[in-house]
Amino acid sequence: MDKKEKLRLVIALALSALVIFGWQYLNAPTAEQKAEMARQAAQAEKQAATLSEQATGGQAAEAPAVPEFAPTQGVQVTVDTPLYTAVFNSQGGILEKFVLKQYKDTIAQDSPNVDLVGEKAFAKGPLGLFLSRGGDDQVHTWKYGDWAFHGSNLTLTGQDGTKSLTFTGQVHGFRIERVLTFHPDTYLIEENTGVTNLNKTGVEGSIAFTAAAKSMSAADDRYNPTKVAYLNKEGRNEESNRDDLKEKGLSTSGGLKWGAIESNYFLFAIVPDSEDSSLSAGFQDDIFRMAVTREATFIPNVTKSFKASYFLGPTDRQMLASMPNNLDEAVNFGWFDFLAKPLLIAMNFFYGYVHNYGVAIILLTIIIKLLFWPLSQKSYGSMEQMKKLQPMVQKLREKYGDDKQRLNQETMALYKTYKVNPMGGCLPMIVQIPVFFGLYKALLGAVELRHAPFIPHLPFTDLPWLADLSAKDPYYITPIVMGATMFLQQKMTPTAGDPTQRKIMMAMPLIFTFMFLQFPSGLVVYWLLNNILSIGQQFMIARKAKAKAAKND
Repeated sequence: MDKKEKLRLVIALALSALVIFGWQYLNAPTAEQKAEMARQAAQAEKQAATLSEQATGGQAAEAPAVPEFAPTQGVQVTVDTPLYTAVFNSQGGILEKFVLKQYKDTIAQDSPNVDLVGEKAFAKGPLGLFLSRGGDDQVHTWKYGDWAFHGSNLTLTGQDGTKSLTFTGQVHGFRIERVLTFHPDTYLIEENTGVTNLNKTGVEGSIAFTAAAKSMSAADDRYNPTKVAYLNKEGRNEESNRDDLKEKGLSTSGGLKWGAIESNYFLFAIVPDSEDSSLSAGFQDDIFRMAVTREATFIPNVTKSFKASYFLGPTDRQMLASMPNNLDEAVNFGWFDFLAKPLLIAMNFFYGYVHNYGVAIILLTIIIKLLFWPLSQKSYGSMEQMKKLQPMVQKLREKYGDDKQRLNQETMALYKTYKVNPMGGCLPMIVQIPVFFGLYKALLGAVELRHAPFIPHLPFTDLPWLADLSAKDPYYITPIVMGATMFLQQKMTPTAGDPTQRKIMMAMPLIFTFMFLQFPSGLVVYWLLNNILSIGQQFMIARKAKAKAAKND
């Protein structure tokens, strides 16, 4: 290499050094940036220290010593309140039974009380905890842990405050302490659980509160299906198709307020303390299962607290209204919810005086009929006017039967001439339909009507009859009479349609009778009485119209 080349190399190296060091100097972090970088580095070092093995063996200097754990043999622990008797197993604190004292399986005198868990559901660990240590593994803590219980059975009276049970367990290096609190006057059970990571390594995991229950209704009961429902930020949703729950399951996350296994009359709900929870549910071995999961970071020797509440009981709307997280929305009557609930309040108001829900339904139906009496009068009056024009409408059909457009024009001209509105009979009735269906939905799902008697025996016999307003009429007397009243209504109501339409309308009583054969008798009583009142009103209007016509003649 000659002198010129060496000179060029030195110059090039000098220029490169100048560029590199100059760039670093011009872009060096400020004092504030250096401080922030130092803070972030310190924080990262602290997090790494807590989530990895420490030189001290994973023990934080300020952490209290974890008490010694001595497992005990699993035993039954009973909680007795004025509302229910709950039997827990100390091996994980899972439910063996939850028997409602005020509700029986059937109306038979020797019928057992309703157990919301059942023997088959107990095998699925209702009220058990799932512990996840990262990934998809979910440890059944009641199966794979050692547990201890040092206490006794609880008895709560109406004068008592709350009382608690404590179950302590150890599973896969985690200490779990479950504190369950009971109330004497509600079906609410509150849980406060502490989970301590005894391992030397921290993990990202989760805790899941679980529910498991037998079907709360017959599998083929279309009017009272057992389903999984939940409320989140998007609103209330439910799934009652057992095949879908079995094959696909159900899951949701974000803004979860509660999840429930429910029927028209009973409810097994989990209410998380945090909306940052997810819900998963399914149907397995004829058992409805549900889990509400909270994710968490388990730091060595630091206790993480989790809270949730359970509600196991009837769909008592008044009690549910006092429960957390809008649990009262578990009782929902669909499109007509805003009408159904006030109507039930009115029904219970009448029941407070007559002490018979059948009579209360009758009084409520009469009040509704009186409120809509003016509209019904207008509707039936319009029908009577239509009835007078039927001979002239028939002549128009005979004359213009082959020309539909001309027939419609002439028919409308006839109505205009006699100042008759063909829709006058329909519009007042349309206004009443939402109320009728609201009451229909209310009576279908009211827990008050379950096993509520109206006429316990057929008159002059010992045969059980309307002894349960939530069950069908065993002898189909009321639906058949209801069908006969519908037929009579059809005969009294003129129709402006063609013969085919009239035949269809005359078939409606038969269709409704067939549908109502399986309806709860409380619904049939309501519909039957409404028909009878409508027939009486139509008869009064027809009689008044005849008297007026005779006077004019």
